[in-house]
Amino acid sequence: MAEGPDVLVLGGGPAALCIASELVLRGVHVEGISPESVQEPWPNTYGIWANELKQLGLEHLLEHRWSDTVSFFGMGGSPDQDQPTAHGIDYGLFDRACLQQHWLTRCGPMRWHQDTAERVEAGHQCTTVTCGSGQILQARLVIDATGSRTPHIKRPDHGPVAGQAAYGLVGRFSKDPIPSGQFVLMDYRCDHLSAEQRTEPPTFLYAMDLGDGVFFVEETSLALAPAVPFDVLKLRLQQRLDQCGVQIEEVLHEEFCLFPMNLPLPDLLQPVLAFGGAASMVHPASGYMVGSLLRRAPAVAQAVADALTEHPGLGSASLARRGWQALWPLQLVLRHRLYQFGLGRLMGFNEALLRRHFATFFSLPRDEWFGFLTNTLPLPRLMVVMLRLFALSPWELRRGLVLGADPRQHPRWGAADSIVLRHD
Repeated sequence: MAEGPDVLVLGGGPAALCIASELVLRGVHVEGISPESVQEPWPNTYGIWANELKQLGLEHLLEHRWSDTVSFFGMGGSPDQDQPTAHGIDYGLFDRACLQQHWLTRCGPMRWHQDTAERVEAGHQCTTVTCGSGQILQARLVIDATGSRTPHIKRPDHGPVAGQAAYGLVGRFSKDPIPSGQFVLMDYRCDHLSAEQRTEPPTFLYAMDLGDGVFFVEETSLALAPAVPFDVLKLRLQQRLDQCGVQIEEVLHEEFCLFPMNLPLPDLLQPVLAFGGAASMVHPASGYMVGSLLRRAPAVAQAVADALTEHPGLGSASLARRGWQALWPLQLVLRHRLYQFGLGRLMGFNEALLRRHFATFFSLPRDEWFGFLTNTLPLPRLMVVMLRLFALSPWELRRGLVLGADPRQHPRWGAADSIVLRHD
């Protein structure tokens, strides 16, 4: 068996390419294991606030960008109130091929093994990966970026994990499902639902005009355990379109997404490092992750590169510990706990409370709600923002934020069989 690389990255999606590229840029000998070719097109869409990319100098990676960004919370006395909440910040959709090529170019001639990692065993000095093909690879450090369902990363069991589920389609319609040139972050209006449906966990529309008569419309559940099934989301999307007199004329692409929102943090002492969904990097309040990948990968890669250079005798466990410390410093751990606490409260809200909560949230100063949703606020300011939100909230919302409620369980709603993890 030939001498192995310093770092072996598992996975071929955004998280894997992101961390691999940052390591390669720092002169680390990296190889990867991916079950599919890393050139294979990614199937799902990735959205982001344009200001996140502006701060990183990566706005050229956007395929679409909208300045008319709004939400509808049905406030003002009736659930079908049509007054929008204008966000005032541009939103963008990644050019998936451009983003993928951006990272692959930075990876350079890095070697990728098209295989699966069946067993990962950490030794004193190096970690051994046994592949599905029978190939055995070794590295001083293994980074698992295969997603939240990886069997190779240990994490505590805190009970059922809430999933954000979404069913969407890109297509052409008999008339515009949303105004031309608009992006809708959340449309919680529910006048298309029956009285019984309104007692069930709420869902919202996420939609965008892609130009040339093509639109993306997606029905989304914020978070629920078990997750809302895809057939329920598909039915609600159809009802929403029917209520507006919109018929689907052509389906260009269907999207089924399910990913965990409140996944516990991994064991930060284990000898295998994780990144992306495997490392619980999905934002518990928004479900987004790509911006976090881009912001946090350089620090993790630098910590690993420095450790390899300055301490050539370090084994897998020590190297992983350096990586975990850079990925999850105390402040980020505490912020993650605050977000998970907040999500737990929201999961117990009924439809009316949830609409009122978001209407109040987006009445905060723009830099505050933006920083909250992107996880870029320092811990002291995040706490101030949460206190301000509480102060602005009406009494019934304050009561829910303080006392919470048991997350609703719907035995007839099991997890869907067909799952795509959008953010891993």
